[in-house]
Amino acid sequence: MTLFHFGNCIALGYVPYLIVYRCSGLAEYSAFWKCVQAGAIYLFTQLCKMLLLATFFPTSDFSSGNIDFVAEFMKTTVDLGDLIGFYFILNNTPAKGELRFLIAGMGWASAEFVMTRFVPFWMGARGTEFDWKYIQMSLESNLNLMQHLATATLVWLWTRRDLYQSIQPIVVAILALSCYKPLVMELLIFAVGLGSWPLLLVKAIFTSLISLVALQLFKSLQATSNHYSSR
Repeated sequence: MTLFHFGNCIALGYVPYLIVYRCSGLAEYSAFWKCVQAGAIYLFTQLCKMLLLATFFPTSDFSSGNIDFVAEFMKTTVDLGDLIGFYFILNNTPAKGELRFLIAGMGWASAEFVMTRFVPFWMGARGTEFDWKYIQMSLESNLNLMQHLATATLVWLWTRRDLYQSIQPIVVAILALSCYKPLVMELLIFAVGLGSWPLLLVKAIFTSLISLVALQLFKSLQATSNHYSSR
């Protein structure tokens, strides 16, 4: 029974990754090792972020029941390093533009899943007692896949020279909102006292909105490019 629960969590968390990999065209272009390289850049980026956090931002004390907004804001600002990691992947991946952000998002999300989900699943989901938190972790990993694909798309759009100047501030604002998403969620927990399931629902809505905006911006850019190429 414990291995069955573990298998369910792994399947619920990682099967969507396989579906996206198969159906997005990445499998047809043999992009597996490129995704692995993107995952390696994820690991290096997280190592640099941990060193920065450990050096300049000591652990906050919440024993008083208060939140230090400035300190948490500065800590979350370190997540801007993820954008640098995505930018490096996009600039160093030998593939056409549409595949670059798919490789970046898939490799980044897969590496995050392995590093942050597999060990908790192995140690906890095989326990004698059923716990919903592992199902929630699996569902959240799917949201992370959406989030990282959207972030990679937005970074790719930002690097495009044919992107309208009026759209660039929108792209930058959404990227900043994506980076400060953990701080927004933490403030909601502190201010409203959201439980685990309502918080997961809020994350799903938040991620879906960002993903839809990124998709719409990408489609508008593609439509503009096709218009000029057909003239």
